[in-house]
Amino acid sequence: MGENGAAKYYQQVMEVSIEVGHQQQQHGGTKCHDEDGRLKRTGTFWTASAHIITAVIGSGVLSLAWAIAQLGWVAGPAVMLLFSFVIYYTSTLLADCYRFGDPITGQRNYTYMDAVHAYLGGLKVKMCGFIQYANLFGVAIGYTIAASISMMAIRRSDCFHEKGHKNPCHASSNPYMIAFGVLEIIFSQIPDFDQIWWLSIVAAVMSFTYSSIGLTLGIIQTIENKGFKGSLTGISIGAVTETQKIWRSLQALGDIAFAYSFSIILIEIQDTIKAPPPSEAKVMKKAALLSIVATTFFYMLCGCMGYAAFGDEAPGNLLTGFGFYNPFWLLDIANTAIVVHLVGAYQVFCQPLFAFIEKWALQTWPKSTFITKEIRISLTSTKSYNLNLFRLVWRSAFVVLTTIISMLLPFFNDIVGLLGALGFWPLTVYFPIEMYVVQKKVPRWSTRWVCLQILSIACLIVSIAAAAGSIAGVVTDLKVYRPFKTSY
Repeated sequence: MGENGAAKYYQQVMEVSIEVGHQQQQHGGTKCHDEDGRLKRTGTFWTASAHIITAVIGSGVLSLAWAIAQLGWVAGPAVMLLFSFVIYYTSTLLADCYRFGDPITGQRNYTYMDAVHAYLGGLKVKMCGFIQYANLFGVAIGYTIAASISMMAIRRSDCFHEKGHKNPCHASSNPYMIAFGVLEIIFSQIPDFDQIWWLSIVAAVMSFTYSSIGLTLGIIQTIENKGFKGSLTGISIGAVTETQKIWRSLQALGDIAFAYSFSIILIEIQDTIKAPPPSEAKVMKKAALLSIVATTFFYMLCGCMGYAAFGDEAPGNLLTGFGFYNPFWLLDIANTAIVVHLVGAYQVFCQPLFAFIEKWALQTWPKSTFITKEIRISLTSTKSYNLNLFRLVWRSAFVVLTTIISMLLPFFNDIVGLLGALGFWPLTVYFPIEMYVVQKKVPRWSTRWVCLQILSIACLIVSIAAAAGSIAGVVTDLKVYRPFKTSY
């Protein structure tokens, strides 16, 4: 066709595409496409609810028994209900921010970051990006720790079964962290691994498997105890010092916040809901209500039954703290489910961070062959794999770094509390409130504006307190810990 002919042809194609796009926006899309040119969304109230529930219920559930043990029968459930209310309320604010401008026909935001960019712009976008990616980095460390502890728990469970409960069955977490890291290096080289359609189904099945096993074992243990353990005010002074009681209670807030940390994916779930009527925001609010009620009920059962079973001695991780010894094969199934879930979840959280850095590197050094060159490797007669050297080095280095940090700080409970604390206020409360104020044009110093700011400040205080408690937990653990020589 020649260069000029090709350029002219592509120009005509682009003009036709733009014209079609304008027509779609004017007429509300076509039979196959929505007004933004994307394939028609088919999501409903039920699919959105299912997406939220599967996104929420994860490894955070394992530390809830310990969290309630710090707070007691009164404050524990009350704090959990309070968190669920705040998260539901801010989710409804976020639902109103899916479309920029008009709530029915306004421009769609496809991700949380798109919404922050559309409403707030400037420095706040960079701040949100930094917090979000720092949170993803922290989650990678938390998942490495959790997966290695579960792998180690399988070995110890089998050891206890063979040699009896009195045998210490010591094991180091380091080999398991290295094994998990090697596995993640391999999976990280698969482009768009997080987009594989069956991955979320496997994650949902695994998370419900281990959560249900933990709940069932807690109920069985409570029946064996012939009553509920625990007290109204939580772990007693004597078992811990007064200072430890305060720090651990604050850390418990972070653990509960981590269990509910799902705000950053709400916009993406809302983007799957079919076009109005009714509006996506109305459907999303109903879905958020159902899923948060269902999740809170499940969390309450898991946390309370774990506390009822063990009282003050509730372990930091319900399935690896060896409150339970039998049936050992059921514990093995639960911990295997945790590992399988976290192997995939690690990639789901980290692939966006990988893609962000790779895009930035390409824009910064567009002529670098190290960044742009791809080596074609034939796998079969019809399939091949494009190996990019920068992707290989960068993603491998990232996994190695998270693995080393996990080996240095292998404290599941403290890290979970810290992650929950750092992500709760900015991502769950501050940005949704700020975007809502812009969307609804809430007048400054009006009653609604003041109430929203009070909520934001109160949640900031909670986040700071929870972070302080988690950091104090890390400091306490470091006093008796020797780097790279942790054994259980």
